[in-house]
Formats: sequence, C-alpha cells, structure tokens
Amino acid sequence: MKLGSLKSNSSRDGELIVVSKNNKIAVKVPDIAPNLRVAIENWEQSYPQLERTYLQLNKNEIAGAFDIDTEKLHSPLPRTFQWADGSAFIHHIKLVRMARNSPLPETLTTVPLMYQGGGDDFLAPTDDIPQIDFNHGTDFEGEVGVITGDVPMGISPQEALKYIRLFVLINDVSLRGLIPEELKQGFGFFHGKPSTAFAPFAVTADELNGAWKDGRIHLALNVKLNGEFFGNADAGQMHFHFGQLIAHAAKTRNLKAGCIIGSGTVSNEDMARGSSCLAEKRMLEQIHEGQVKTPFMKVGDVVEMEINTPDGKCIFGKIKQKVIKA
Repeated sequence: MKLGSLKSNSSRDGELIVVSKNNKIAVKVPDIAPNLRVAIENWEQSYPQLERTYLQLNKNEIAGAFDIDTEKLHSPLPRTFQWADGSAFIHHIKLVRMARNSPLPETLTTVPLMYQGGGDDFLAPTDDIPQIDFNHGTDFEGEVGVITGDVPMGISPQEALKYIRLFVLINDVSLRGLIPEELKQGFGFFHGKPSTAFAPFAVTADELNGAWKDGRIHLALNVKLNGEFFGNADAGQMHFHFGQLIAHAAKTRNLKAGCIIGSGTVSNEDMARGSSCLAEKRMLEQIHEGQVKTPFMKVGDVVEMEINTPDGKCIFGKIKQKVIKA
C-alpha cells in the first residue's frame, strides 16, 4: 500500500490520499482519516480500510480517483512529534569523522549514533532548499526511514521491528560548516540540521517486493546532482538494522505513533557505487586525489533521489529539490 499527503491550506498535517501502485492516480479518504498522522495513531482501525481502498484503486473500482500532480504533494507526514535520525552505516561515520578530524566513537559497532531532529517543518519533495549563508556548506543526505506505531520503552530490537508501520525515503539536509562547532559545544546538532524533506509516498513492507529482510531495505538509493549520476549505494548494508535503531530510541522513553526513525546516510565501501552526500565524496577526493574538488551546493543546484524495484518501478516517488537563496 502507498499513502501520501496533499498540501492543504486548512491543515498543517496535509490531506491523506491513497496512491496507486504505479504512482499515477490517487483518492482522498476523509471517511477513514483526515491525514496520515491520524491514520497512524489509529492504525488498527484505519489500516484494513486503507488497504481495501488501495486494492480497489488499483483495479479502477473506486469513485473519486484523480491524476497525481507532484507539485501538490507534501512529505507523507508534513510534521511529526518525533524525528530521530540514526547513523547506521559505519563507512559514512568513518569518512565524516575523518573530514572533521574527529576520533571514532569507542562504541562505533555496538551502540547506534542518533540525533533528535526538528519534526515541525518538513519540506515537500519538490520544495526548494533555502539557504541564508553559503559558507554554511549546504549538503544533501540520502537516507531510508520508517514510521512507527506506539513503541513501548525498553523494547528489544527484534520486537521493535513489529512496530514499523510504513517506510520512507529521506533527504536529510545538512549544513556541514556549522556542525563541527556545534559538536564542540558538547550538546549536539541544532543549526546544522535544517528542515528535512521526504519522497512523496510512504509504503508498507509488501511494496518493497521482498527487499525488506533482516530489518533492512536491500535496494539501491539512486542520487543525481544536476542531472548527473552521484550514487546508487545499497541501503541494505546498514550495520545496525531498524529494530536496533528503534530500540535505541526507545531505551528510556515511549515512542508515540508517527515517530520517524532515519537510517542515516546510505553508504557503501564500494566506490563504484558513488555516494549519497557531498561530504563523503569530498573526503574520498581528499584521500585518493590529495585535494577536495567537489563544492557544497550553490544556488540553482538540483538534487534528485529515488529507489526503484529491480524491474525499474519507482517505489516512493522522487525527491527533486533546487537550492535557492533564502
């Protein structure tokens, strides 16, 4: 099943739609839930009704279906009460720490890294990325993520997997020039992590066509910068799986329905697969060529992200964002 949200002038949570498997048509479902937040908070009641609508939509057996206009789509959850981003790809951690001249954590392979982001102002998948100062080092970060139901505190990693409701594709925008100084203060990211964007559709596990296994999505995350190949790293190479990330987030608190947990930047050691962020590419240039050649993003630069099935079908829809001067 695929779900999305239309931009709305009357609700900051958008308007829930059920989306066809081919991403071409959708239908509003106000009788089931006004928005995705409400649907997830009442998943036991809303899920079977949404699934039934999805099946009817794909068979052209439902009234009120309309063609999708991507410019009218918001992120699946335009806002949420909890957005926590992990860093589950060890290769990414090593390269980024190297770029900052920072030591690796002693618990690199045993305890996930995680920061708490701002869930109040997500960008739509085609929204511009505004930047007030280009000395801040604007970067994109391609990630995968999950939306959970109510997760009890202290849950085990294996049990935590049962609380995943939906899967999402993420552009976790970062300001690389601000992050090092913020971390030196010993209190984590804040200014270095502006608004995050999501691909337009959140999907259930069956839409991943068997690629969801071992708590990981075993598919390539395709990234283009200004129309050119940038990376197609395998999202299945997470060191920590999503059950471990959810359990880490729920170690000392309950997680409420609608919590989004991110994987961190998708990263592989195979250089032929490129990168999912500029910071990695810059560090690899420094290591292998002796100097950084790739600049951070500037006005007019366009980043695109999508994940496809092996037969080329786009699962989450596409993120396509242009950088502008705020």
